[in-house]
Amino acid sequence: MADFGEILRTIGDFGLFQKLIIFGLSFPNLILPFHLASLVFIQSDPERHCNTDWILTADPNLSIEEQRNLTVPQENDGVYSRCLMFVPVDWDIDTIREHGLNQTTQCQNGWVYNKTLYDATIVTDFNLVCGRNYLVGLAQTVFMAGLLLGALLFGPFAESFGRKRATQIPIVIMLIFTITTGLSPNFYLYLLFQFVAGISYGGFRVNCIVLATEWVGVTRRSYAPCLSQTFGGVGQVLLACMVFFIRDWRVAQFIIAAPTAIVAVYIWFIPESARWLLDRGRTEEAKELILRVAAVNKRTVPDTMLEKIAEKKVAQKRDQLVLIRSPVLRKYFLTITLAWFSLNLTYISLSLNVGKFGLNIFLTQLIFGLTEIPCNLLCIFILEYFGRKISLMSMLLPGGLICMLMLAVPQDSAVAVTALATAGRFLMNNAGSICNVYVQELFPTSVRQTATGMASIAVRISGILAPLLNILAMYHWSIPTVVYSSLSLTGGALVFLLPETRSTELPDSTEEAEGRRNVCTNVTTLTKDDNSKVNDCEIFTKL
Repeated sequence: MADFGEILRTIGDFGLFQKLIIFGLSFPNLILPFHLASLVFIQSDPERHCNTDWILTADPNLSIEEQRNLTVPQENDGVYSRCLMFVPVDWDIDTIREHGLNQTTQCQNGWVYNKTLYDATIVTDFNLVCGRNYLVGLAQTVFMAGLLLGALLFGPFAESFGRKRATQIPIVIMLIFTITTGLSPNFYLYLLFQFVAGISYGGFRVNCIVLATEWVGVTRRSYAPCLSQTFGGVGQVLLACMVFFIRDWRVAQFIIAAPTAIVAVYIWFIPESARWLLDRGRTEEAKELILRVAAVNKRTVPDTMLEKIAEKKVAQKRDQLVLIRSPVLRKYFLTITLAWFSLNLTYISLSLNVGKFGLNIFLTQLIFGLTEIPCNLLCIFILEYFGRKISLMSMLLPGGLICMLMLAVPQDSAVAVTALATAGRFLMNNAGSICNVYVQELFPTSVRQTATGMASIAVRISGILAPLLNILAMYHWSIPTVVYSSLSLTGGALVFLLPETRSTELPDSTEEAEGRRNVCTNVTTLTKDDNSKVNDCEIFTKL
């Protein structure tokens, strides 16, 4: 069978077709950050007091200040209580003024919000304050749980039904539940809709990069993951701008739905991965697709190459267990998963604290987004010049140290804390792009999507843990920083156990993935006779 790398070089490994598919699959990543708008852009403790309109039955002409003075108790510092009110009584207004009210209770009829940063957030719409303020963290965790389930479902789904379907279906689901989230009448339906939206988010993310990468040649393989992340950075910038001008989370949801609808239309024209088709034994479909790609790239495919595209046996179910059975692949998987888990825990923890660094929340979010754009473009150069292994270590180790330095900076120094958080997030974002490339190059085609999906599950678990980790700051502000910084340093150190995969073809078999592919690749370039290629490769494999 013709090597797929050879096929790509013949039909064009980075022609017009590859550029179009990378753009088509990367563009949705510009929209994905917007789904965090209702979770990140919240005012966790807005100025408020209990709704005490009951007293207006006694005197409807009371001023707002007098109503509050008569019905809301004051704290020791003279500030009106945010969570308590006086128990309503059936007295006339003169009696209330003369004797006053003394017995307090929790707010019974909601809150009146004033001086809020936004027109409407999930906090103000669903009253997530006082004894319900922990529900903000729950909402963040539920969304991250959806991302985890999406990776769990759509990773194996892509192995069985194809990369194409595993990118199309999540986008349609995302469109539906983006709209229904904005229509949520209560907090519990909001959680349900966000959970399903999170499933679609995780499902698309875990598949779109693999589909694009499997169509790109060796020298440009880092483009798909890094450009995908770059679009995400642009989305972060646009997110800050959108919420600055549109400060109602429901309106923001409907705005998000518009570009999602565009993606939901054109995503059906994205082609399947020919590499996956060949791996599943669907040779005729792969041949037809290869000829179409060659036509788009204005290349011709020799008849001899078409003849080489022989039937390939369909991967057996037991192949899915190779990640466990192979000691080499098991080591690779656990190492890359820990690195990815630690960097994402750091990234999400920093992102969810965007409003707690002391600077304006919109400015901080804008800085976060602007730094992601050049960092992901730079990542392409770093990956191709320094390789995967050194690049990942050089991001995780300094990133962990920078985050650790946040402990030495006074917490009231907003500029210094924000600068360190931005630098740490910059490096972790780069590390995430590297992992997206690295994980695909470590595993064979038959389990590539499964490995990526399972690693993504660990990544999504870190996303679930990040809000809970941040809650530990109530015991001591340094706990979250110590945990995610230490994990990043550990993950970066263990990357030393991984092999370098720069300038190597994606492995199509377990043998190649375990380290014998480089020798075989080099040998096959020495002769033109196909039989001698096989014999040489077998000799070197035995050695």
